[in-house]
Amino acid sequence: MSSSRGQASNGPPPNCQKVFIQRDYSDGTMVKFQTRFPTELGDRLDRPTFEYTINQLNNYFAEAERASCSTYCEGCLACLTGYLIYICTETHYEKCLRKVAKFVSEQNDRVYRPRGLLLTDPTTRGLRLIEISVLDRPAS
Repeated sequence: MSSSRGQASNGPPPNCQKVFIQRDYSDGTMVKFQTRFPTELGDRLDRPTFEYTINQLNNYFAEAERASCSTYCEGCLACLTGYLIYICTETHYEKCLRKVAKFVSEQNDRVYRPRGLLLTDPTTRGLRLIEISVLDRPAS
C-alpha cells in the first residue's frame, strides 16, 4: 500500500542520480526537513519552488504532530476501546500522511516530472529524508 505513495507505480529508475534532503533536528525530534537548496538541482529547479515544497511538507508534518483537544479525545477513546476504534477510523496522523502523499503526487505531476525529477514521499523512507531522483542523470 505505501510503496507507491506519492510516486509513479514503478518508481524511479535504480541507477539514476539521487539528491537527499536530510531531517532538521535543530528544533528537536519532530519531523522537519532542511530547506537548504541542493546545488545538484540548480539547473532544473528554482529555489522558491524547492523551498515551497519543503516548507509545505514541514507544515503538514507539524500539523500531524500538533496536540489538540480532538487528538487527546482520540487517544482517550482508543484506550477505552482497547484500540479497536482504529479498525473503524483513521488517526489524525494517518489523515495528515494522506495529505502528504497527495501533495507529493501533485508536486510530481505539476513541477518535478516535467523537469526530469521525481520527488519521493518521505514516508516511504521512514521519515528520515526526502529523496529527489534526477531521472536522466546516471548515478555517480
